[in-house]
Amino acid sequence: MDLSNRTVLIVGGTSGIGRELARRFAAAGSTVAVGGRSPKALTELADEGFGKITIDVTDSASVASARDAVLARYPELDTVVTMSGVMLLEDLRDPAHFEAAATTIDTNLLGTIRVVDAFTPHLIRRGGGTLITVTSGIAFLPFPPMPSYAASKAAVHAYSEALRAQLDGTGVGVVELVPPAVATAGQEKVNPHALPLDDFATEVMHLLSQDPTPHEILVKGVLMHRWAERDGTYDALVAQRSQALAMLPGRQG
Repeated sequence: MDLSNRTVLIVGGTSGIGRELARRFAAAGSTVAVGGRSPKALTELADEGFGKITIDVTDSASVASARDAVLARYPELDTVVTMSGVMLLEDLRDPAHFEAAATTIDTNLLGTIRVVDAFTPHLIRRGGGTLITVTSGIAFLPFPPMPSYAASKAAVHAYSEALRAQLDGTGVGVVELVPPAVATAGQEKVNPHALPLDDFATEVMHLLSQDPTPHEILVKGVLMHRWAERDGTYDALVAQRSQALAMLPGRQG
């Protein structure tokens, strides 16, 4: 993928990985707009020179309105990154977890589908472009305290595979970005093994720039997760990660 002279929309790019990728695409020579819900963050990004788009991926009307605004301002849009997501703890012994599960699925999975549905017709009409979905290493190696997060990201992986197959021949590519734990918003304090954001973004942009672009963008730090079943390490790693269940409020003390 030629990273220069593209027109990119990053939905969910007001912080963390998305914000850094917006800066990297812009530095490579692309025009970048960022979508999100935070007025403060969007204003900050506008001050950096990015287009700002207000969008709530859990609201179909908001997504449709954002699509119309984006295409009116950026008719040459050729790249859509959909990465809005939430990570919530859930204790499956307590039925009250269902609200967190519903929020997670609505944002991470249905939000992705809403955004993809909104822009796919445009990309098909123009005869080419790229949809970039964002999953997680947790899609392939669950983190037990966040079951619905893992399920939602595994679902986005499967959806991305099916979407790629259905769009074959249209000129529209589907690329899945699979981050490991990345040190954003204090994550380095929660997980000392989290990959520094700068290192992660550098590796991602290098992989995206390859020709052909890989179907899955797998930085070295996520290979352990992605190939755990193949490598025979899955059961031991899930057991190890299950020790984190002690962090759930109902399991403490």
